[in-house]
Amino acid sequence: MPNPLQLKSLNHISVVCASVEKSVNFYVDVLGFFPIKRPTSLDFNGAWLFNYGIGIHLLQSEDPEGMPKNAPINPKDNHISFQCESIVTVEKRLQQMNIKYVKSRVEESGIYVDQLFFHDPDGLMIEICNCDNIPVVPLSEGNVWSCSRFNCNIQNPHPQIQQVIPM
Repeated sequence: MPNPLQLKSLNHISVVCASVEKSVNFYVDVLGFFPIKRPTSLDFNGAWLFNYGIGIHLLQSEDPEGMPKNAPINPKDNHISFQCESIVTVEKRLQQMNIKYVKSRVEESGIYVDQLFFHDPDGLMIEICNCDNIPVVPLSEGNVWSCSRFNCNIQNPHPQIQQVIPM
């Protein structure tokens, strides 16, 4: 596949927060991120967090009172998604923490993906899923990818054709 910008991976997402402290607690206690050092040249309130190979940069809102509040949980809205090992474990944990969530299931050719959607303290929607159950199939003829948090295997649908694919 072409890579005109020579991209390697997702580095971080930035989230504007009404309260950096509340958001840090959420991302640490609920999602398992840990705080990391921010560059000292950043002269505004914020925090950097890291885990699972990605960073979350929390930025203090200049207008915390003007931030949107209490939007309904809508799986078709903007969100970030995290792969999990056990959707049952995640659901139990959300219940223990009294976090409101919406449960959804997607089916494709007898393969099921379970999804849990909930909000962070500022209304950013989070999805937790077992999405790697469904292979990544390019719309053009080519390789079928099976990706998970631990590996990414390419399955060649045409074994008679040798393919060299840079990783």
